Amino acid sequence: MTESFDVIVIGGGPGGYVCAIRCAQLGMRTAVVERETLGGICLNWGCIPTKALLRSSEIWHLMHRLKEFGFSADNLKFELQPIIDRSRKVAGQLSNGVKGLMKKHKITVIDGQATLKGKGAITVTKGGQASDYTTKHIVLATGARARELPGMEADGKLIWTYRHAMVPESFPKSLLVIGSGAIGIEFASFYRTLGAEVTVVEVLDRVLPVEDEEISAFASKAFQKQGMKIITGASVEKLEKGATNVTATIRAKDSKTDRQTFDRVISAIGIVGNVENIGLEAAGIKIERTHVVVNQWGETGIAGLYAIGDLVGPPWLAHKAMHEGVIVAERIAGVKGVHPLNTQNIPGCTYCWPQIASIGLTETKAKEGGRKIKVGKFPFVGNGKAIALGEAEGFIKTVFDAETGELLGAHMIGAEVTELIQGYAIARTLEATEAELQATVFPHPTLSEMMHEAVLAADGRPLHI
Repeated sequence: MTESFDVIVIGGGPGGYVCAIRCAQLGMRTAVVERETLGGICLNWGCIPTKALLRSSEIWHLMHRLKEFGFSADNLKFELQPIIDRSRKVAGQLSNGVKGLMKKHKITVIDGQATLKGKGAITVTKGGQASDYTTKHIVLATGARARELPGMEADGKLIWTYRHAMVPESFPKSLLVIGSGAIGIEFASFYRTLGAEVTVVEVLDRVLPVEDEEISAFASKAFQKQGMKIITGASVEKLEKGATNVTATIRAKDSKTDRQTFDRVISAIGIVGNVENIGLEAAGIKIERTHVVVNQWGETGIAGLYAIGDLVGPPWLAHKAMHEGVIVAERIAGVKGVHPLNTQNIPGCTYCWPQIASIGLTETKAKEGGRKIKVGKFPFVGNGKAIALGEAEGFIKTVFDAETGELLGAHMIGAEVTELIQGYAIARTLEATEAELQATVFPHPTLSEMMHEAVLAADGRPLHI
């Protein structure tokens, strides 16, 4: 007999499992289909294990500053395998946590590859065995994978994607990172901090191109100060694999080419939606550039079929996928007062050193939109807590509408800014004005005081610089 559910979620990543939990909370009989490991890329091969790796590199960096803080130690060294093992252990702990959440909420977990088989029906295949299921609603949350350059595909040994870069067999002395988005820069930061000679090649004219231009420029200088080689406005045209290294042909903005040899190469040039072998085309679902097209409610245009997360539009972030999962679950359940997701209110974080975080419009985008703006900036060096921590590098920037006082955007670079950005996210969600933020009391001594100072600076009245 075919098992039936109210909702079946295809994909157990952050968007999928959160959607399933919310569906279960709302009284719907729910199942999740996952072909690999619960938690998806984020928990197993993305957000979580990379932060564990970066924590290790952060400790290594601090160990080399011991004298500054009144300590001394000899024969400092690190061991690569324990660093990797800790990262995998952290990922495993979180994935097991998702299993526990599925059990707690009485959500059925189905192992295997799901395929759409007509209205309200799917087939799940595992080990050559197929099982059929029916449901009133299907939520597609199959995620995405690394995009690969033609002729330069990853082999896991000399050319890596993010997966390979997390579990290297040995530490490379030299590394080429293709792409300077969040993924590329985080791995560049990890390997450089631990001692690798790192070169970053970016096809656009600046690193971290989605960030505010001033943040991007500050980051580039910081990375180069650390010893990274940054090549912008350039492309990697060819990779030639040797026995133990890779020779890259790099074409610069002046069209001149240069051949450089590296121990390893990381390709971090974006993602491709997992749209294959699910039966999307046969179901009539529209796909553009490997991503499913949906409306503001995650609806595909086919009754009973929804899509969320990295499978759909940008920004491709785990927390965005989670929120979309909740929206879809509540729409299915008929919850009143559900609001569509405003992507301008989604913070973005990059966990390199120094950290980067942002939300809303950049100064350039605000001007291009015809806004009259006010900009405020405050440096870390003007903050007591930052100096006490020994982290005086960075600044915070705010962008306001000069006429209405609306907070259009906020951009940060420096220690722990990925934790600070949520303050501005709350402000944007609550539609707080410049005046209200100015009147808010921030605790002292904290890094968060810089957020207040950056607001005051937009009005020409910062207190500590």
